[in-house]
Amino acid sequence: MFRIHALVCGGTGCTSSGSVKVREALEAEIKAKGLEEEVKIVQTGCFGLCALGPVMIIYPEGTFYSMVKPEDIPEIVEEHFLKGRPVQRLIYKDKQEDAPHASSLNDTAFYKKQKRVALRNCGVINPENIDEYIAMDGYFAIAKVLKEMTPDDVIDVMNRSGLRGRGGGGFPTGRKWSFAKASVSDKKYVVCNADEGDPGAFMDRSVLEGDPHAVLEAMAIAGYAIGADEGWIYVRAEYPIAVRRLNIAIEQAREYGLLGKDILGTGFNFDIHIRLGAGAFVCGEETALLTSIEGNRGEPRPRPPFPAVKGLFGKPTIINNVETYANIPQIILKGPEWFASMGTETSKGTKVFALGGKITNTGLVEIPMGTTLREIVEEIGGGVPNGKKFKAAQTGGPSGGCIPASLIDTPIDYDNLIKIGSMMGSGGLIVMDEDTCMVDLAKFFLEFTVDESCGKCAPCRIGMVRMLEILKKITSGNGEMEDLDKLEELGNYIKSASLCGLGQTAPNPVLSTLRYFREEYEAHIKEKRCPAGVCKSLLAYKIDTEKCKKCHMCAKVCPAGAIKGEVKEIHSIDPTKCVKCGACYDTCKFGAIIKK
Repeated sequence: MFRIHALVCGGTGCTSSGSVKVREALEAEIKAKGLEEEVKIVQTGCFGLCALGPVMIIYPEGTFYSMVKPEDIPEIVEEHFLKGRPVQRLIYKDKQEDAPHASSLNDTAFYKKQKRVALRNCGVINPENIDEYIAMDGYFAIAKVLKEMTPDDVIDVMNRSGLRGRGGGGFPTGRKWSFAKASVSDKKYVVCNADEGDPGAFMDRSVLEGDPHAVLEAMAIAGYAIGADEGWIYVRAEYPIAVRRLNIAIEQAREYGLLGKDILGTGFNFDIHIRLGAGAFVCGEETALLTSIEGNRGEPRPRPPFPAVKGLFGKPTIINNVETYANIPQIILKGPEWFASMGTETSKGTKVFALGGKITNTGLVEIPMGTTLREIVEEIGGGVPNGKKFKAAQTGGPSGGCIPASLIDTPIDYDNLIKIGSMMGSGGLIVMDEDTCMVDLAKFFLEFTVDESCGKCAPCRIGMVRMLEILKKITSGNGEMEDLDKLEELGNYIKSASLCGLGQTAPNPVLSTLRYFREEYEAHIKEKRCPAGVCKSLLAYKIDTEKCKKCHMCAKVCPAGAIKGEVKEIHSIDPTKCVKCGACYDTCKFGAIIKK
């Protein structure tokens, strides 16, 4: 029996900041101190607080260490493990003013309002050890389903739970399954969409890295419910840790008789394969994903027929994303009423968000549906750093819209986001402060979707290029007021006429910023000015002679030789030479460089 359990985050975020070296240093120090029989080191998935990795949690106390370095390990082992005195300087402290040290996760503002369902095992178990998953009631749900429930019973539980697809569309899961079950065919498929392509989104990746068996178990349950014996996980190749742990989990489940032939002696057969995606955003659309699994170019298909009738290889298929599946074992074990008790009337349960952008606590959060944007940004996220003001939040990635500060008290659920011109999407939530140009932001997302469009249908292939040309015209200072009407007209046409979800939602960032930040567009056009000081073509730099200390530092960093004046002389900027790189602005410590 181990006296101490040291959990070290092995998710992509912490791995990139050095958690592997931290774990190796811990293993070496434990061995050097002869503590192998007392301390167990557990490599876990993502804890959620990615901004402060590498993260380590020590049990039984639950001491939460952040930003741990290999050189900190000897002190942790000596002071904490041997003397029972936690190392105070490494304990995570909320960044809010006067916040105390956190003795455990639940003491922190970041975790207090979270409810972890899909993420329940992430940061808790070793995802490469099936025994740890089973110890957390893993595979109990599939056992219950196969031994105590009929396929109709399973679908009824899904319907009563109110679970909606977490991939963006929000379609009721039970209804989708019932359509596939009703389809008559000699072969059916279950597909997991793990092609997470939104900029800044990493929810599905973290679930696969931290709790892959939950997804495998849920897919087997889905297979039983609709009469399928084969599943496919479509995951992007850019997720090497997730892919490796999925492969390990599949092999372990097969060895334990939890995948393959005659599962648990019930006569039910179900196996799972992995297909790697090459990173095409359009393959997140379900019919394009199916086309890609089949070995063809990832292009969407007209619907109907829907996949539940004619999907993978022309057979009835259900497609859900990683987060949707991660909820299912818990719904089976705890009951649909338990899940439906969380959230709102039309949006049950919890939602995982990848919180990023201009926010103190960058990371992964799971909150009950109906939690307000203010609670997410100010309490869980720790607010906007550097004394800046919250300006907007982007939900749904390139398919979503911007929520302005005036709507910060909006409860986050499917219907409320649609009402205000955004959407849930897969769960990316990007926070923006006062220094963000909303016109430039709309241009950024449109550049992404133009690049990722498959080009199959004209509204998306041509219409979005035209919209992008107008946005570039505006940000370069050549816009006209009628351009705003053209953007709205084009955007609405593309939404109504595009073949798939990519084109139908791509105009959302433009239309929502026009709706809530029209004055910024007008400033770019009428005043030839970017209020946020972002669009280079509309920028001008000037030196405030009263603040200039004649230190000559700005002239030293100017790559274009645009700054005149010697040391101990007042400096000035030649606008004809200035390339507007901002180097002088960033270098001046006295606020003498003015950006207009």
